[in-house]
Amino acid sequence: MNDTFMKERPVLPLIISMALPMVISMLVNSLYNIVDSFFVAQISEDAMTALSLVYPMQNLINAIAIGFGVGINAQIAFHLGAGNRDRASAAATHGTALAALHGVLLTVVSIATIRWFLGMFTADGAVIDLGVRYSRIAFAFSAVISIELAYEKLFQAAGRMKLTMLSMLSGCVANIILDPVLIFGIGPFPALGIEGAAIATGLGQVLTLIVYLIVYARFPIPVRISRRFLTPDRQLDLKLYSVGIPAALNLALPSVMISALNTILAAWSQSYIVILGVYYKLQTFLYLPASGIVQGMRPVIGYNYGAGEKRRVAQIYRVTLALCSAIMVLGTAICLLVPDLLIGLFTENPDTVLAGGMALRIICAGFVVSSVSVTSSGALEGIGKGFPSLIISLCRYIVVILPAAFLLSRLLGPTGVWHAFWITEFITAFVSFAVYRRQAGRL
Repeated sequence: MNDTFMKERPVLPLIISMALPMVISMLVNSLYNIVDSFFVAQISEDAMTALSLVYPMQNLINAIAIGFGVGINAQIAFHLGAGNRDRASAAATHGTALAALHGVLLTVVSIATIRWFLGMFTADGAVIDLGVRYSRIAFAFSAVISIELAYEKLFQAAGRMKLTMLSMLSGCVANIILDPVLIFGIGPFPALGIEGAAIATGLGQVLTLIVYLIVYARFPIPVRISRRFLTPDRQLDLKLYSVGIPAALNLALPSVMISALNTILAAWSQSYIVILGVYYKLQTFLYLPASGIVQGMRPVIGYNYGAGEKRRVAQIYRVTLALCSAIMVLGTAICLLVPDLLIGLFTENPDTVLAGGMALRIICAGFVVSSVSVTSSGALEGIGKGFPSLIISLCRYIVVILPAAFLLSRLLGPTGVWHAFWITEFITAFVSFAVYRRQAGRL
């Protein structure tokens, strides 16, 4: 396939064709996250609480891997748009090598600190023990995750979204199948409990990486990883990190936010920590499809930016915003219609279900307007503007929501935390639009 299709095809069909495989992949990925939590919840509410407390660190590992992958994606797409395939291949080679190094470091640090991390939020020894047992296995696959995501962004930057979808789906489906088998012990397999959930997740990630390697070896793409490009190149590495670090922080900030909100909610009941954990499992089913659209948009907007197609860059932004808004409207409707049913998938405690249903109804008020923040942040990353994108995420996950949650919780109790979500989305939408307009004017 000639990679110039990214600046030649009409924008709407192009974005849909690039995003649809990613949306499908993200929906399946959301399903596997929810299925994973569903089966863990069958072990006990303590096990679900442990998974909720581990989630911020797990999200941090994924954030670093995905964020640096966004840096790889931006550099490859830019150089392909400028017609420099050797430079794009150098970005892919350096990016993959650095991703592997990041993965090793993340494995060592996360396993060494998990017990201390869990102890910050609970004194329940059973919950801490379950969290440590899950984490030590799950975090051992950090290097696999980092390398796998580097390959994912390589294929996306080259516009090969269907190949990315195939690889991602294989791992997700394997995880969904292995979860009940390894958790509860089906057939010849022993019942491993929460460790089984961690092993299932890890094996799914290994399978995804294997498929990427097979696809890379058998299907030609305009970007190649080669030892001849693995020469010192400080300028290239700095460009990778200039987008990768802000993108990683963008994705890691939710972990900081969740940890802070867990601290606020713990003052009332452990049930509210469960509700927040369940909400973040459910919202991935909504925001990951939107993320799939943004991932489809990133290489297109980066390629056209590199090719100097300024008017087309603006059109790509508008189309992506409309598509993300449509997904958020659907998510809002579902949360308003069946919130208790959604919460009930993860806990049988009637008080938790009732409080969780109310939380979903309040939080979903900010879903549609959040499309502005999601689209603006992704577009800025796609054109290599990492730090302006970080400003948006700081507002969304730290600067606005944490003070709002603290103050409103003092006035309204735990309900105030849920109101802080939609208030933050409205404020951040204004900031996002202003930041994007300012940067877009410089294109």
